[in-house]
Amino acid sequence: MKFYDRHHELQVLGEVLRQSKQEARMTVLMGRRRIGKTELSLRCGDEVVLYFFVSKKTEPLLCQDYAEEIRQKLGTPILGQPKTFAEVFRFLLQLSENRPFTLVIDEFQNFLKVNPSIFSDMQRDWDLHKSRSRLNLIISGSVFTLMKRIFEDYEEPLFGRANEKMLLQPFSTDVLKQILADFNPGYIPEDLLALYSITGGVPWYVALLLDKGNICRDDMLAALTWENSPFIGEGKNILIEEFGSDYVTYFSILTCIARGMKTRSEIESELNNNNIGSYLVKLEDYYHVITKSLPIFAKKNSKKGRYAIQDCFLTLWFRFFYKYQALVENNALKALGDIIYRDYSGLSGLMMERYFAQKFREKGRYIVGKWWDRKGDNEIDLVVVDTIGKQAWVYELKKQSCRYRESVLQAKVGKMLEQTPELAKMTIHLGSLSLEDM
Repeated sequence: MKFYDRHHELQVLGEVLRQSKQEARMTVLMGRRRIGKTELSLRCGDEVVLYFFVSKKTEPLLCQDYAEEIRQKLGTPILGQPKTFAEVFRFLLQLSENRPFTLVIDEFQNFLKVNPSIFSDMQRDWDLHKSRSRLNLIISGSVFTLMKRIFEDYEEPLFGRANEKMLLQPFSTDVLKQILADFNPGYIPEDLLALYSITGGVPWYVALLLDKGNICRDDMLAALTWENSPFIGEGKNILIEEFGSDYVTYFSILTCIARGMKTRSEIESELNNNNIGSYLVKLEDYYHVITKSLPIFAKKNSKKGRYAIQDCFLTLWFRFFYKYQALVENNALKALGDIIYRDYSGLSGLMMERYFAQKFREKGRYIVGKWWDRKGDNEIDLVVVDTIGKQAWVYELKKQSCRYRESVLQAKVGKMLEQTPELAKMTIHLGSLSLEDM
């Protein structure tokens, strides 16, 4: 798949590269695995780019790899055989004083397992040499919690050193449509919804499907459970390192949420465990895997909170692959594929709501949310508010537009306005959104 989007990020990297010709610059790229950090960093615009991958080797073995990369890309061997990364980094800082280049360090957080003192050594040498050096340093990492700690905890050595920090997001809805149209000009809305439901716009997943010719809904769903499919173990690959030894509890909670249990009481009842509060807080505030949403304009202390998994693919993975892990372990992938095909409709309804909410948020003009009452008897799928223009658009989402009944929505809106005075002062527009509107 060709390279899509990232226009703003490339502009920022280009400007940082220009600045690095005068004085060393450090850029930090963060984001979930498969989001495209490596590809983006290698497209920074420099003619010479060194690429260091921090694999889980001993420090001397890593330094051997890095010395070979330096020799091949720069034609300049390091005298002797460096045993520490500090030696390599100091050499590059000094070398770039007369010969500017870019250094990309990928999966940077793995240095914590290689040798945690590397961060202190880097801070010392960066502070000593950056004013004379002309190194364009790009650091990327996939374990979000560790990267945040390394660069945003004021007690850490590298706190405050980065000149730019970027959190890469999945493709926007417009870019996802463009990509699908390039591969399948005659696509139908169900194909787009399936691509969004499975990938959430994460570039690697999009390429994994489309590059192999899975350009329609049924083929995309079938690809999930092919033998040796990368999707099968992907959830564990992404999250086990984040969660550590507590991953079973976290995975159980996420499976409940993926199955539609939205409140703490529902999850506790399902797990027969009344002590999940701290886990929910960490999943939301520390790991950023789930969100707790409230009805639009509800007060922060409202007890109407509902949980959801932020990531589309992880929602699918916990709903099917982890829930039916016995089928995975017994290689009964055809049976799992049948279950996914059977139950996909329920998942895609949720994903269609997410798609439209994201589409409106991407415009950068609206407050976007949902509304429901305490008992859950009345619920509105999508509320879009223009606070400046004092207008609100209230939508009911139906896959087929013929199923929309304005009188039903009008009754729900009446209940919402009784409980939401902020909306009662606005001009309200009622409508529906369906697959055809995607």
